[in-house]
Amino acid sequence: MLDLPLLFILISSALLVLAVLTSLIAFRIGAPLLLLFLGIGLLVGVDGLGLSFDNAPVAYFIGSVALAVILFDSGFNTRFETASRALWPSLTLATIGVLLTTALVGLVVHVLAGLSWRASLLLGAIVSSTDAAAVFFLLRVGGIKIRERVRATLEVESGSNDPMAVFLTATLVDMIIAGPDTGAPVIAFLEAFVRQIGFGAVAGIGGGWLIATTINRLRLEPGLYPVIVLGLALLMFALVSLSGGSGFLTVYLAGMMTGNLGRQGMPLLRRFQDGLTWLSQIGMFLILGLLATPSEFGKIWVQGIVVALFLMLVARPLAVWLCLLPFRFTREETAFISWVGLRGAVSILLAILPMMAAIPAGQAFFNIAFIVVLTSMMLQGWTIRPVAKKLGLVVPPDIGPVEKVELELPGRATHELVAYHIVEDSPVATGERIPRWARPSLVVRDGRSMKPLEAGPPQVGDYVYIFTAPRYIRLLDRLFASAVALDETDRVYFGDFALDGKARMADIAREYGVTLPEAPGETTLADFLTREFGSEPRRGDRILLGPIELIVRDIGDDDDIETVGLSLAPVEPTGRRLPMFWNIDEIEEGLCQRYARWKMWRMAAKAAKASAAAATDATGEAKNAPEPARIEATKDA
Repeated sequence: MLDLPLLFILISSALLVLAVLTSLIAFRIGAPLLLLFLGIGLLVGVDGLGLSFDNAPVAYFIGSVALAVILFDSGFNTRFETASRALWPSLTLATIGVLLTTALVGLVVHVLAGLSWRASLLLGAIVSSTDAAAVFFLLRVGGIKIRERVRATLEVESGSNDPMAVFLTATLVDMIIAGPDTGAPVIAFLEAFVRQIGFGAVAGIGGGWLIATTINRLRLEPGLYPVIVLGLALLMFALVSLSGGSGFLTVYLAGMMTGNLGRQGMPLLRRFQDGLTWLSQIGMFLILGLLATPSEFGKIWVQGIVVALFLMLVARPLAVWLCLLPFRFTREETAFISWVGLRGAVSILLAILPMMAAIPAGQAFFNIAFIVVLTSMMLQGWTIRPVAKKLGLVVPPDIGPVEKVELELPGRATHELVAYHIVEDSPVATGERIPRWARPSLVVRDGRSMKPLEAGPPQVGDYVYIFTAPRYIRLLDRLFASAVALDETDRVYFGDFALDGKARMADIAREYGVTLPEAPGETTLADFLTREFGSEPRRGDRILLGPIELIVRDIGDDDDIETVGLSLAPVEPTGRRLPMFWNIDEIEEGLCQRYARWKMWRMAAKAAKASAAAATDATGEAKNAPEPARIEATKDA
């Protein structure tokens, strides 16, 4: 009797270790790591090494719990500043964008495969959402530093569109089961939407505040804080799901509230969340890989690739473009957001629902979803970095690597102990003074502990221990980070000159012949750009003003613009503008130009018509005049 549990532990632990070790290979060759986990599940499955697993309800249960943990961590690591910077674009993509993608894919499936509208829309809903695990991994772990607004939009969208996809899939499954006799499906759909999304959002905000308040007030053993946070998060997920709300939206918002409002035990919580999220990602991808039967893909692979290509090249780009039209993203930014629409474990997880409901096309939907995910991971996941570079969205780093360890103090202290290793070429090593508010409390040099006065000036190789408030750690990173040398590409990225953020915008406009819609008065360059961007500026943000382009170059300690790059001859990142993804400003400008050309054409046509009429009248008068007068009139004409 004991052999079966031990055998399960043996197999699961061996797969876990194998997935972690093979991740080293993925990092070396640049392969999407989550695709590797999925591949291991396929390799040891029924068509590989012969491990049989066909329990769809168990797979859905494990996948749902893992997805809840991943979404909680996604929200936990999302700052309020990041969410507010991309709130409306990301929410539009997470709601209207998912609906548009579902409708477009459903339309193509209905036309090409001849399935019913409900079944076609069900397949569209299954593959409609981007995968939070894949997007967060590529943007945060993959070493891609792109423009802040684009990154924030992708992160918030990927974390918030999964609940919408789950809602659509579950609702369509219920409608298919109910049959054609379902009355007023639109009203039932709207009622379900308000109940699930509305209740889930309110519960997530309130539950997140409750978790943050609990960990801030309770005095527990340090190792118990992650346990109670995980327990409360899963408790809310289960309660809201049982009550008819969206448990996935609840845990995402609860994680965001906890990560931003929590003060006690946060460094420990972050490390715990990182490890638990990796475990959840590996477990979910492995179990879904085991559930698949690759030998059945041959019957449906053509349909799966057609759906995948239509989704990547038509449905997602069109939905993203329509959703982002009002928000003035550049063509390159819209193109990148549309390309980073990776499909992952969520689509495979949702494809289990039709199988569990015994819908006739359930197995085919699961196989198609699996092929869509594999195609997306291979084409999109492998090309994120080169596409970002090609579109000119990769922002050069402002600081180099920094070696540090953050330690939380016991009790309710508002400070943390940060240990920095002084590296060569860092500002501190080259003579930069450490601020008075960050004087070291201890210096370790060659294994010997020393007081700051005894140690003297910092030296390369020292370990410096500083007590500081968490909000100042970002400032200290600049002092102890290694130097960054900008290459020629980076210099082109930031323009020909560097301007002081305190310079008067009126002087710049007059000097470079820029026409502004209104007189800037005494407005500084920094204030002008902050107003134009509509939110806190970030490094790499840029705006085109007639013959020049202004690029945010350096951000100060108070998140204000210190220096701005200026390019006299703005060069498009791709050598020429993309022939698609116009934003609302470009559409308005194009319409105005077309109207102006049409007006000029009308004026020219009227002038030509009037000239022709005058010539005709003159000729007619000459014909009707007496002979001598006719000759004179002809001469005049």
